[in-house]
Amino acid sequence: MTSTSSSASSPVTQFVSRPEGRVAYDIQGSGPLLVLVPGMGELRSSYRHLTPSLVAAGYTVATTDLRGHGDSDTSFTAYGDVATAGDIQALVTELGRPAVIVGNSLAAGAAVIVAAEHPAQVDGLVLVGPFVRNPPANALLLGAFRLMMNPLWIAGVWKAYMPTLYAGRKPDDFTEYRAAVVSSLKRSAYGKAFSLTTRQTDHDPAEAKLASVAAPTLVIMGEKDPDFKNPAAEAAFIGDALAAKVVMVPEAGHYPQAQQPKITSDAILAFLKALPSA
Repeated sequence: MTSTSSSASSPVTQFVSRPEGRVAYDIQGSGPLLVLVPGMGELRSSYRHLTPSLVAAGYTVATTDLRGHGDSDTSFTAYGDVATAGDIQALVTELGRPAVIVGNSLAAGAAVIVAAEHPAQVDGLVLVGPFVRNPPANALLLGAFRLMMNPLWIAGVWKAYMPTLYAGRKPDDFTEYRAAVVSSLKRSAYGKAFSLTTRQTDHDPAEAKLASVAAPTLVIMGEKDPDFKNPAAEAAFIGDALAAKVVMVPEAGHYPQAQQPKITSDAILAFLKALPSA
């Protein structure tokens, strides 16, 4: 593990080594361990509005970039749920104790895989805007999406697309955050890595592991999440599959942790206090 310098107001960026590169993370606070993992295209600062309340409540909070995103390396050849699950499990091992994993979007599917395959390392799961199975396929739309995600123009396309994912209330600093995401994607290697992530991500491995998860689970879904035809129905499906509590967040799309951090943190803290490990 190595680290880079950071400003006084920001935690130090650290790295966990993986076979093909390094995955970036930072860590704050003290107490039981929470590992927060963002979705595809997002940065670990997606949790910037949620982390302070979790730290203040007495938790150690590690936030990590996906491989090929943010401060992580772009040297990887594999992306998606299974690869991300390996990175999460490696980070939990690096930090030396079991964790509650908070996973957004594809990271929720990755968290399911970790919980199924390494139950002793997972005290609980919080699945936010979760993809734990593939949505119904439409070959025409899939082809159009892959064309849009070409590395040559992916930064501009994602800049235009991001506001739709933040349906409902946008964070007060959305303009600044979007600029940071776009700036990150304009680095050619990172645009290519993101494009590979969109092409390689498959949620079938996560769906196959649902029945093997024993960890207590909380599902948090934005009522306006545009990634699902019926967000409430998808949340209910996941809740039934994992015997999980479901919290629907009003005026939130795919990122309740940034759009409605108070509602999200209240739900997570109530869940954490009720865990057997608490």
